[in-house]
Amino acid sequence: MDGGAATAVGVWRAAVAALLSCLLVALPLRCAGQTNLKSPQDIQVYVVNTNFTLRWKYTGNDTNVTFSAEYRWFEDFMTDGTEWKELPGCQKVTHMECDFSSAITEYYDKHHVRLRAERMEEVSPWSSIFEMTPYDIAQISAPGIELQSINGVIKIKVSPPEANQVRKMWIDDLSFKYNLVIWENSSNAELRNQSIFPTDIIDGLAPDTTYCLKVQATYPWEDKEGLFSPVHCVKTTRKANVLFCATNVSVLALNMKFHLHWNNRYKQHVSYNVQYLIGYLKKSYDDYSTKWRNVPGCENITDTQCNFSSIITTASGIFYIRVQAMNEYNKSCLSNEVKVDPLVTNEIGPPGVKVDISDVLLHIQIYPPGGSESDVMSNHYDLSYRVLYWKNSSNNEEEIKMKEIKQTIGMISDLTPSTLYCVKVQAFSKAYNKSSHFSKEECIKTPGDEFLPLIILATFVTALIAVLVVAAPLVFILYQAYNKIKYVFFPSCQPPLTIEGFGGQLFDSPFLSTTEEPIENCSIIETIMTEELNQIDFKDYKHSKQSSRDSGNYSNDDDTSGSKVSEETLEKEIV
Repeated sequence: MDGGAATAVGVWRAAVAALLSCLLVALPLRCAGQTNLKSPQDIQVYVVNTNFTLRWKYTGNDTNVTFSAEYRWFEDFMTDGTEWKELPGCQKVTHMECDFSSAITEYYDKHHVRLRAERMEEVSPWSSIFEMTPYDIAQISAPGIELQSINGVIKIKVSPPEANQVRKMWIDDLSFKYNLVIWENSSNAELRNQSIFPTDIIDGLAPDTTYCLKVQATYPWEDKEGLFSPVHCVKTTRKANVLFCATNVSVLALNMKFHLHWNNRYKQHVSYNVQYLIGYLKKSYDDYSTKWRNVPGCENITDTQCNFSSIITTASGIFYIRVQAMNEYNKSCLSNEVKVDPLVTNEIGPPGVKVDISDVLLHIQIYPPGGSESDVMSNHYDLSYRVLYWKNSSNNEEEIKMKEIKQTIGMISDLTPSTLYCVKVQAFSKAYNKSSHFSKEECIKTPGDEFLPLIILATFVTALIAVLVVAAPLVFILYQAYNKIKYVFFPSCQPPLTIEGFGGQLFDSPFLSTTEEPIENCSIIETIMTEELNQIDFKDYKHSKQSSRDSGNYSNDDDTSGSKVSEETLEKEIV
């Protein structure tokens, strides 16, 4: 190797050594940076309505550390998500939380979120993936409330949780229900919970007392409970004492007949208008004060009762009833409202019962309560019947037996003869936990033992007569058919002696076989007649014989010769 080559090799070795030394110095620093940065822990996403907040914990002691997050989502029926993207609002943040509400627009799709720590060029490994479906983990925010204290009550108006927002997690505001918690502003106050409508009145409060309250929205369809509103406090006033107002307003309902009753404390002239409001209007956030309607037939009345059955057009609806009183000076006063849920408010009346005895069975006919409305009662309440029956004996107290049936017809067996049985029936509905009073007792006496054989005999005779009535025409038809067949194929009559004497031949019949049947020989004893009469008979016979020959019944030669011989013999006998 010459000197120039050796010099080049030396320079190359020096350069490699310098590079290696640089790498050896820089590598520990790089590795040290990756090792010291830890991944964020305990990743959580909090969702309130459409507001999304990402929170986490970091256990490292490093300074100047920032955090960045990525996300992806899975559309409907997709098994692979979209590509990981930077999460807007969560890039290079220095705190342990960030708001990424603007990034999420698909609230029913599955999303993945991950996070890492960063410092300069150093990054930590990605955290574990947090999986979420926004709608499933979302909370309902607190509703807005407005209060007004007037005439001893508190009027409250509630606004929905996402009022005046363009983007909504909860689409149907009418599906919200609201829970109110109210208490006196004192040290030993008791909490009072009740459900309220978006626009409602809180009554039953002490006058001149400060009350505090808060409201929570719930979403029953999804079994979600929202956050409570901030606490509001208000002082009540005294209620004006108006004498002509209707008091103690109540509803009595039986078998879907609804009657409203109230009290009148006023001694002067007063008239009443009964008003109703359809229940669903109270769920609205609009003012429904102008939606009250008068009950037909209950306008400008002076009685303290009213039949308002005509407005109950559906068994599943909710109605609110109130009474407006008017005095002689045309001043009005409104009573408290009464809620009417037809199937809950209504009471079931006793059913009708009819009993009868058949053989050894007690038949019970049940008529559902309600008369002409019995179909409504039976269908909506799914009525069953509890039947009580017992022996009505004065000698001893018999045990009362019970039988539950679904049908309106029942039977009781194992009865004792010559015994008075009594029955009463109760209608009940398991679905509504309601039951009627028992019906009137119905009693009937079973027949005695001496009548039992007569009953059996009568049954046997009736059955026998029925069989004979059916069998007699059949036997008659068969007998007639038998006679016809016998007459055609097996005739019982014999040919006259005058015909039988000529050759002893029988009539040829197309229905009979050619074999001769044995014929009994008979002799006829004739009285002596005059010669003139015999000659006339003989001539008639010859004419009859000629007619027979002409008809072709005896057309063969043997029959002809035989007839001639017989004719001669007959002439001799007559002479």
